[in-house]
Amino acid sequence: MPSTVTLSRRGEARLRSGHVWVYRSDIVSVEAEGGDLVVLESQSGRHLGAALFSDRSDIAVRLVSRGRERELPGVDFWRARIRAAIAYREALGIDGTAYRLVHAEGDRLPSLIVDRYADHLVIQTLSQGSERLLPVFCDILEETLAPQGILERNDPRVRELEGLERCVGVVRGQVPERLEVHQHGIGFEVDPWAGQKTGLFLDQRENHQAAGHYARGRALDCFSYTGGFSLAMAIRCDEVMAVDASRPALETLARQATQLGVRVVTNEGNVFDLLRALERNGERFDTIVLDPPAFAKNRRALSKAVAGYKEINLRALKLLQPGGVLVTCSCSYHLDEAGFAQMLYEASLDAHAPVVVVEKRMQARDHPVVLGIPETYYLKCFVVRRM
Repeated sequence: MPSTVTLSRRGEARLRSGHVWVYRSDIVSVEAEGGDLVVLESQSGRHLGAALFSDRSDIAVRLVSRGRERELPGVDFWRARIRAAIAYREALGIDGTAYRLVHAEGDRLPSLIVDRYADHLVIQTLSQGSERLLPVFCDILEETLAPQGILERNDPRVRELEGLERCVGVVRGQVPERLEVHQHGIGFEVDPWAGQKTGLFLDQRENHQAAGHYARGRALDCFSYTGGFSLAMAIRCDEVMAVDASRPALETLARQATQLGVRVVTNEGNVFDLLRALERNGERFDTIVLDPPAFAKNRRALSKAVAGYKEINLRALKLLQPGGVLVTCSCSYHLDEAGFAQMLYEASLDAHAPVVVVEKRMQARDHPVVLGIPETYYLKCFVVRRM
């Protein structure tokens, strides 16, 4: 008999609404172990689908398929899902060798992340269920793509909520400490072992290109990391000042700027402090980018996070020349688009710098947003012009 989980009426209604997560509080009974692939049932005994089950996380059920069949998905099922995800990326015509191949719930492969860096792959299994399936996923990726190596970047803190260890290591082939990739004709060095996310902020790839389109004159890139925004803007700007707290990231950025033949001045330090100092010194910029880390890790931190976002946006608007462009981002899921827009409006009022919205953007197309699963829409990006 397959492992089974029975849902409450509220849990069943949540699945009917289009979501794929069910919380522990909406489970009536369990005949399964953590990491099992389970059959979901209603309280009336109706089969609802198949899911990954966790006995530790508050997200106890992650739906993988809907329907009344009791037969659980096998290798052919996972192969079809992974290949469909890869085919979608191929259809996008991505100008680059670094992008996301599998985006978890966005590709109906819950808690599974696969990023491509040229001939190497980086994989994350972020739940008990996907962790158990790691060998299966790697087999499918090897037979489909023949990568030179697959690196396991299972160091996100979210794994602790699943009772899983945080670890990094090669699971197939070989993966060097540094990889070289390109995006939109710009070369990047990648540290897949210890870099942010899985090496680069792949979800910002298309926003980097958009910022390059709007950039002109003197530009400021805050929270620059290794220069996704900086390098895209430097091609069109007289000068870019890149600010980040990480010296190694700025050293990488400086090398890449030299190779590209563009002018980027790096500045190691705290962005909040630097913005105030630039304002005191009467500095002005024609283009500014704000791409901070997620200030709101949970809903409890939202109020403080909004204050932080407002502070940096207010300071940036004061530094922006009339007619200048601000590209401002938030990757905090708990701050939704409406809340982000309200914060930006209030910052413009306090800065006495009215703005018009030129464009609203989101995460790159290889990071799909699923209607009905609001958690898949986390990255907000507004392009505004100071009037």
